[in-house]
Amino acid sequence: MSDTSNTVSKEEPELEHQNTVAPADDPTAAPVSVVDPRLLVREEGFKGYLTEFKRKVKGGELGSLPVVVGLIVIWTIFQLQNDRFLSADNLSNITYFMSATGMLAIGLVFVLLLGEIDLSVGSVSGLASTLFAVFVVTHGLNPWLGLVLAILIGIGIGALHGWIFAKIGVPAFVVTLAGFLGWNGLMLWLLGSSGTINIPSDSGPVHLLGQSSFFMDQAIIGAYLLAGLGVLSLLVGSFMDQKRRKAAGVPFRPTSEILLRVIALGVASFAAAAVLNNASGVSNALVIFLAALVIVDFVLRRTTYGRKIFAVGGGIEAARRAGISVPMIRITVFAISGGFAAIGGMFFAGQTASATLNAGGGNTLMLAIAAAVIGGTSLFGGRGSVWSALLGMLVIQSIQTGLDLLNMNTSIQYMITGAVLLGAVVIDSVSRRSQKAAGRA
Repeated sequence: MSDTSNTVSKEEPELEHQNTVAPADDPTAAPVSVVDPRLLVREEGFKGYLTEFKRKVKGGELGSLPVVVGLIVIWTIFQLQNDRFLSADNLSNITYFMSATGMLAIGLVFVLLLGEIDLSVGSVSGLASTLFAVFVVTHGLNPWLGLVLAILIGIGIGALHGWIFAKIGVPAFVVTLAGFLGWNGLMLWLLGSSGTINIPSDSGPVHLLGQSSFFMDQAIIGAYLLAGLGVLSLLVGSFMDQKRRKAAGVPFRPTSEILLRVIALGVASFAAAAVLNNASGVSNALVIFLAALVIVDFVLRRTTYGRKIFAVGGGIEAARRAGISVPMIRITVFAISGGFAAIGGMFFAGQTASATLNAGGGNTLMLAIAAAVIGGTSLFGGRGSVWSALLGMLVIQSIQTGLDLLNMNTSIQYMITGAVLLGAVVIDSVSRRSQKAAGRA
């Protein structure tokens, strides 16, 4: 072995979590220590993190960096064009209206992680809001029971799509395209000739999700309470993870890094709370959306089921050989997509206090897909995060709101959103190619 290896073993004997291997060119030689590169990064401090960042960029591991940079550029451009863009009222509108489509995007993230697509989410969301209106208005059902039934029907529809795809072998594109047409037709039939069913908004789920309904009744403490809860959750979770990884003898984040992350989140969270409080507060829709993101993120990253989803998306045959039931994963993922589509439909109903022909129609589906992809979820499967739904929706809703402030035609909005989506897909493709070239994919 080279002198470098001997130097590492002599100069850094105190590093933990080292493995020993025999040099490849001399099987009879004594084993030397091999240091986990992640440990070296943290040993080198800021320089180590900078080197690791450069390595990831060169290797195509961009993460959420492109979308964050893009969001900063978009906000800067619109603010220069109209100084009302970053006003408290406008930012409050952005956070409110992005929640409905964002719910659809969360469900689509699950499907995209498998490398598949669900074209039915727009129609399912419209059908769910229509069914809710029929249950509550036409048949006098309790609104909360109607909400549960609408969501369960959405889950059932998604499971049906998944079963046809997983068990019969019909491509997901075809199954969900048929669902898009069929469920949209059923929605139109239920709405009848009027095409609209008005829903009472003085109480129940529709009132909860309305634009005039805010967390803790617009109390100023509400926004800061949410910010504090988020910061505390990150602090406790990070230290618990550190303790767990120490006990397991694997690399862990140092306390200084944890505190830096917590401080950064605290600054961003409390700044956002202050801005929203200058408007009307934090909308209930946004609170529910963020809660869904936290729960789903935990499921994907911290549970066996989540790891199975990534495994199936990374390679079906390898997943099968690992003992994973691929059909069951596919069915449940599409069921989750249908459930979130139904929830998103209720968010749309809350915005208009009605079920209409336009519910889930127009560009809703495309925007939901675009949000997931722009946020960083790969179309090729196996890579992504539910937080991409938040980042993607921030980008899309910012573009829509900014162009509205500039009185731009809808056609311009479509073209710009399409260009941003294409850019995201190109970045994803180039990133994957770079990772393959670097031996990381």
